[in-house]
Amino acid sequence: MRKATVERVTKETAIKIELNLDGSGNAAIDTGIGFFDHMLELMAVHGSLDLEIKAKGDLNVDAHHTVEDVGLCLGQAISQCLNDRKGINRYGHVCIPMDEALVEVALDLSNRPYLVYNAPTLQERLGSMDSELIPEFLRALTQTGGITLHAIIRYGSNSHHIIEALFKALGRVIHNATRLSNIYTGVPSSKGTL
Repeated sequence: MRKATVERVTKETAIKIELNLDGSGNAAIDTGIGFFDHMLELMAVHGSLDLEIKAKGDLNVDAHHTVEDVGLCLGQAISQCLNDRKGINRYGHVCIPMDEALVEVALDLSNRPYLVYNAPTLQERLGSMDSELIPEFLRALTQTGGITLHAIIRYGSNSHHIIEALFKALGRVIHNATRLSNIYTGVPSSKGTL
């Protein structure tokens, strides 16, 4: 089983994440940010990830530190689960509809962090979460996860539907890219390393 536990304690946050890449979609998420919890749960369910997140942050200031640090810890957990990344598919790509919204996400577990986030202007807040924190979470995830991630919002008018489709797609591409490959037995790179 590919499992990892990551803890991060700063003056702003205390985060603990337990991740099993080979899970069945069990999620126990408590960040203190209801909308964010819901999105992370959808990611776990649609990625068949077992994911437990306990986060306490300075929400009296705002949600920025909590959201970013959860992204940092989750990326680190994914990277630890993958170890040397031998034998994995490496790539994932999905297009997910959610009512009127359509979101496309492509991922490369390349060990080269890069984020492309192409989204329309969303409503300012989704529940108690500022919508501008979505790319902050994705950026942190890619940095510590060694992930190249392209998140493209094709269209949509309901901000909740757009972000829900995004997190479902994120779960699915993580699942697809981390599965054991029937193509690669070693490191999936012509360089011999990622």
